[in-house]
Amino acid sequence: MARIEKWPRSRRLLKRASHSLPYGVSSPFRAAAPVPLFFKGAEGARLWDVDGNEYIDFALAWGPLILGHRHPRMVEAMRTAASLPLAYGAQHELEPEVCERIQRLVPCAERIALTSSGSEAVQLAFRLARAQTGRTVILKFEGHYHGWMDSALVSYKATAEALGPRNAPRAVLGSLGQASNSAENMASSCWNDLDLLEDQFSRQGDRIAAVVMEPVLCNSGCLLPRDNYLGAVREICDRAGALLIFDEVITGFRMGLGGAQEAFGVIPDVATLGKALGGGVTISAVAGRAEIMQKIKPGRVAFGGTFNGNPLSLAGTRACLDTLAERNGDALRRANQAGERIIDAVRDTASRSGIGLTVTGFGAAFALHFTKREVIRDYRDTLEDDRDLLGRFIRQALHEGLYLLPDGRFYVSAAHSDRDVDEAIQAVNRALAHVATSDR
Repeated sequence: MARIEKWPRSRRLLKRASHSLPYGVSSPFRAAAPVPLFFKGAEGARLWDVDGNEYIDFALAWGPLILGHRHPRMVEAMRTAASLPLAYGAQHELEPEVCERIQRLVPCAERIALTSSGSEAVQLAFRLARAQTGRTVILKFEGHYHGWMDSALVSYKATAEALGPRNAPRAVLGSLGQASNSAENMASSCWNDLDLLEDQFSRQGDRIAAVVMEPVLCNSGCLLPRDNYLGAVREICDRAGALLIFDEVITGFRMGLGGAQEAFGVIPDVATLGKALGGGVTISAVAGRAEIMQKIKPGRVAFGGTFNGNPLSLAGTRACLDTLAERNGDALRRANQAGERIIDAVRDTASRSGIGLTVTGFGAAFALHFTKREVIRDYRDTLEDDRDLLGRFIRQALHEGLYLLPDGRFYVSAAHSDRDVDEAIQAVNRALAHVATSDR
């Protein structure tokens, strides 16, 4: 077992924080074993906690830090912006500047609406789809995460028993306190299975306003779509008069400059963006066809937010996008190449050691699955993962100096150097060896 004595100050701070915050954290996802750590500093791809421990950071604030911590260009942009008005509640020049950059990079982005969080962006995308089609049902996929709000938190981390049969899945609510009719205008299906999707449309296609998905299922194991799957879903939606929404909050500006839609050559009607969009500042966005987005106006599609398009966030976003776009996306290429090196090394180690381990995803966002399955296609497949073994690996990796997300995800940034990657591979190998030994 991991020695929790390594983090005495974090434990004391957690105890203190628990008297003012639920579980002592600002987001329940952060309440992870062996103890929610408190940090005091970071630089590039390195983190330091309040107990003086150093880590190579593969959590990257749950994804936004595509340039790493304290990138000089972003620091300077934020420093300058902080000396100016922080909010106008009105228009300013950075709004069109940033949106024009998004238009140049993201294929579907004929118009952009700026928000403060991915959950907000999804709500706007749903509202636009219903306004555009005059229909009410949003079809989503099991294990795909589209925010914590009542109308989206459906069939996310449900058990196989709760989900029901694959050919007749139930839309499962995700939280206590969620309105009992939250799933009334939602439908759910298994991802990566065209026959099941066709069946859903044959039964209720005239009610489906949109199909929404993570084009790479990052929130439930970093699973890739089958060959030609996204294109086939695009065709199904077109035939039925439904919109296609890509939730690119994670894949946007991480898989490539144009996101998954550019990488796979499938253009959605609407996409939600966030996380790496701003490199760590508070911003998300909805991008889509002009015909759809222009419905946002008084008396038609209602939408607002005091902090939408605030100057501080947009200053950081402009610096991030300008850095990512330099040399035709060199920073993202380096991030993805660094991640691929780690993926190859982990697969090699697992193969030689005989550990049942499958790695899924792409260079800058991948996940480890302790399982005998060699191919993982959908959320239900991930339910066979050995969560206990994963937990032991993550705890040991923390002792080896790697800061990972509690579900086995690795996020890789442009700041991860060759030295970081070399040290990370050695640390992963030691952690895997420890797990293999302790499992016998």
